[in-house]
This record gives sequence, C-alpha cells and structure tokens, in this order.
Amino acid sequence: MAIDYHIIGQRIKEKRHGLKKTQEDLAEFLSVSVGYVSQIERGITKVNLDTLSKISIFLECDIADLLHSTSYQSNDYLNQEFSELILKLNDSNRKLAYEILYILLKSQ
Repeated sequence: MAIDYHIIGQRIKEKRHGLKKTQEDLAEFLSVSVGYVSQIERGITKVNLDTLSKISIFLECDIADLLHSTSYQSNDYLNQEFSELILKLNDSNRKLAYEILYILLKSQ
C-alpha cells in the first residue's frame, strides 16, 4: 500500500483554514519554514509521523482525521502513474509504447 500525501496535505490546509490559521502560524508552531509547510500542504513533501502528530495538535484534531482513507493499493497507483506517463508521450512514441506492451502481453 502507498499513501497519498496530496490528500493529507489538502486536509491539513482545509483544517488550518477552518481554524483561520496561516501557514506562518503552523510553521512557527512546528519550528520550520513556511516553504516546508507549503510543500506539506501540496503533497510534495512526505510528512513523517512525528511531524504529522504535531500538526494534528496544532489543528486540534486526531491524527486519524488526517490519515483516514489516504492509502491506496500500489496497483492503483501504478495504473495512475502509467496513464499519466502515456499521456505525456507524443503520438509516435505512444504507438511505440503500445506495440511494446502488446508484445509483452503476448509473451506472458
């Protein structure tokens, strides 16, 4: 299983807004930079359990509220990643990727 840090970050941001707190307030509470808080809220930085615990104290919520339903099966993650990669290819490379996958599938 993998964890969707974008969802966690979005929940942190929503709860922070609900308390009318700023990123600066959270950064000061955590003794980190505002940029680091921004990265957490955008899901760029993988927040560790210790930091997440401190954030939940700041947000006056259970840590479970931030983590609930944020994990997904790794196959789902791979499917999503694969789809995003395919969409970034130009037409000729997309056709080539299709042909390679078709050959791989036939060889199973």
